[in-house]
Amino acid sequence: MDQTTQVFVLIAAAATAMLAMLIMLRRQRREREFAGRENQFATSTEGQKRCPNCGMFNLSTDRNCISCGRKLPG
Repeated sequence: MDQTTQVFVLIAAAATAMLAMLIMLRRQRREREFAGRENQFATSTEGQKRCPNCGMFNLSTDRNCISCGRKLPG
């Protein structure tokens, strides 16, 4: 490779790295903006029991945990 080609390759690599860094910074800023907002697809845990062993939410009518199979309180 001659020197002109090497310079061109270095410039292209630097431009690609800068573009990737800008994309990552934009994604981080967007995640910070949406962090405080409530998810429109959030589900309620009202009427559910939480397994004391694994922490999985189960229906209030379940007797055993759907994840680990242990008996639920109540």
